[in-house]
Amino acid sequence: MSIWPEDIENAARTIVADFTERKLLIATAESCTAGLIAGAITEIAGSSNVFDRGFVTYSNEAKREMIGVANATLKAHGAVSRATALEMAQGAIGNSGANISIAVTGIAGPGGGSDEKPVGLVHLAAARTDRETLHREMRYGDIGRSAVRLATVRTALEMLIEIARD
Repeated sequence: MSIWPEDIENAARTIVADFTERKLLIATAESCTAGLIAGAITEIAGSSNVFDRGFVTYSNEAKREMIGVANATLKAHGAVSRATALEMAQGAIGNSGANISIAVTGIAGPGGGSDEKPVGLVHLAAARTDRETLHREMRYGDIGRSAVRLATVRTALEMLIEIARD
């Protein structure tokens, strides 16, 4: 029995099977999900064929030190931004053996939001060495911390499936 809802488990199974066949390796760079995406993928037997590593970059310092997000980006745009998510995704590839990455940064709540960046705002980026990086800005709303994090995992897995397509 899996700890994950059926739709997340099914998406992770699809990723493991498809990425194994295509010989693709994944790295994750996670802020607001703190490793949940990596956990969903590695719940599936055979995930060691496709999962290289995960970076939990909850703090700005971790984003800078572990995956090379520029201090200028964080100052200009903030941690929860398109620019930061894109740099996180590229940094995950650059600091791993992976050729695909997924990065997430957001505000899960219940506090921490503002008018400009409300609770439930999440930026996701999926990078592939031979493709343009995908970006999604999701506004899940103030639906509760766990719900924001699970919704982010769902979107991240969908983006991994999308970026792997030929």
